[in-house]
Amino acid sequence: MLVAALSLSAQPSKSKQVPTWDKLNARPYPQWFSDAKLGIFIHWGLYSVPAFAGTEGYGEWLYKGLLSDNGPRKRIMSLYADTTLPVHEMYGQLTDHWHAELWQPSEWAALFKKSGARYVMLVTKHHDGYSLWDDPFQPQWNSVVSGPRRDIVRELTDAVRAEGLRMCFYYSLPEWSNPLHRWTVDPDTAIGRYVDEYMVPQFVSLVSAYLPDAIFADGDWDFTPEQFHSISLIDWYYRTVGPDAIVNDRWGRGTRHGFRTPEYSAGISDTSRPWAECRGIGRSFGLNRNERLENYLTDRELIQHFCELVAHGGGLTLNIGPAADGHIPFIQQERLLALGRWLDVNGEAIYASRACAVPCHRESSFAPMPPCRHIDFDWVRNAPLKNMPVDNFSIEWVGEVQVAADGEYTLRVEGNDEATVFLGDSATPLLHYNSAWADNAGAQASVRLSAGSHRVVVRYVEKDLEAIVRLLWSRDGGLSFEPVPAGWRGTASWQRTTRCFTRRDGNLYVIEFERPGSLLELPGMPRLPKGTVVTMLGTSTPLKWRQGRDGSLRIDLNAIPRHELNELDHAWVLKFEGAASAAMPEAGE
Repeated sequence: MLVAALSLSAQPSKSKQVPTWDKLNARPYPQWFSDAKLGIFIHWGLYSVPAFAGTEGYGEWLYKGLLSDNGPRKRIMSLYADTTLPVHEMYGQLTDHWHAELWQPSEWAALFKKSGARYVMLVTKHHDGYSLWDDPFQPQWNSVVSGPRRDIVRELTDAVRAEGLRMCFYYSLPEWSNPLHRWTVDPDTAIGRYVDEYMVPQFVSLVSAYLPDAIFADGDWDFTPEQFHSISLIDWYYRTVGPDAIVNDRWGRGTRHGFRTPEYSAGISDTSRPWAECRGIGRSFGLNRNERLENYLTDRELIQHFCELVAHGGGLTLNIGPAADGHIPFIQQERLLALGRWLDVNGEAIYASRACAVPCHRESSFAPMPPCRHIDFDWVRNAPLKNMPVDNFSIEWVGEVQVAADGEYTLRVEGNDEATVFLGDSATPLLHYNSAWADNAGAQASVRLSAGSHRVVVRYVEKDLEAIVRLLWSRDGGLSFEPVPAGWRGTASWQRTTRCFTRRDGNLYVIEFERPGSLLELPGMPRLPKGTVVTMLGTSTPLKWRQGRDGSLRIDLNAIPRHELNELDHAWVLKFEGAASAAMPEAGE
């Protein structure tokens, strides 16, 4: 079945070659993806009907929540379906409520064009297995025969391409609902028939019908590339679509190919492969009506975060979660349009730009944490405070722990990344834990405490991805643990980016995150060639500048008419014509 499926569009002259990761990596990645910088992700499906999760949860994971008998999700589902039914039947009743009556694909495509995006990434099938096209492998479980009764993939693909944007597909490799293999229910090792008899031919049918420019595979983390036949499938896709085709890096544990996809992060700095962070404007991909307003990035936060990703050599696949009726929530539309207006003025510093050796300029920032009774945190796709970065921060908590009676106590610290515990004013840690040693295993130590108050300090350092920290204690020799109660007061610290750099076509661009005054000073700049013309994008007046022996630049902005400067917002871009040679690309690019 696998060989037959892959031969549908294979080129006979190349079909005898045995693909490997090395051969796939020898194929150049298409330049369009690295140049595009901005794409629009779309999560829209049956889960958009209840559009519900916890305040920090993923709305599109509704089916999994029902499998786990999640109480809040089941209560919401009771408004739409008979919750006494098996999960698949219950979930299927959402098709009676998904009408997409306001959906106009041409309006979506026009909005994406205005946002400045260069590609669109549609979720053609999420983990629930419901197809958004006329899928011969799910003839009774797709959007053409139920729900909206429209071929969403075909209609949106045509509209997006009519706007001159590239069309790309997200495709879930496993499914929670397929009888051949129910992901997270059936053993991972039993997925073979599902892959050979269903997944591969379905993928081949989808790609052959629409020829998407990129594939974002997902749901791979419990499986190996060998189980998905990933190397052969990627090779077939490349030979079918051509040199502009590109895939991501989620094709099974140990995948060694594809553009990288950090998720809800500060991005990465490795430019040996293309990369684009994927995230929502809020904290969910599918619409979650239970989200708080503060979960959403402001215009300024979104634009500056995007600039920093680009300055590191990457890009952003920014998600929207439409409502079930096909309307994109106004707050999401507003963010997209604000980003588009900024790019209309400053896009030359973004599109087709490259990273510079000049590092982003950062300043130390501090803020108090809300007082708490326990140190027991698990931040999901989120920093603990609104203005903090989602990666690379630290927190120090100080608490007075009350001990009722003398005795032996076992203290335990758990978390992700690094945590240290001190007793009293001692500079020697009682506990130190680094998750690089063992995945969230924690560290513990026994100590004798006398009755009374004891000062305890917890220092937590978050570096990447997860943000978890817990302080526990045991009074029975480690048989059972509970959070340590105290009036904990914490201070968070991080490095706030205030300036970043890109280069393009021989020009250097400096992106300022703080509104400049009449004089801008840039320390530690590379030596600029004599005669370099400096302007601010959105204005046309050349600016006077002087550079000191230490590289510091002083740029006089008084020549810019005040009304022109006032029309610019969120991030201000200075262009140094012909000066990129002074700021060479990052090593390895």
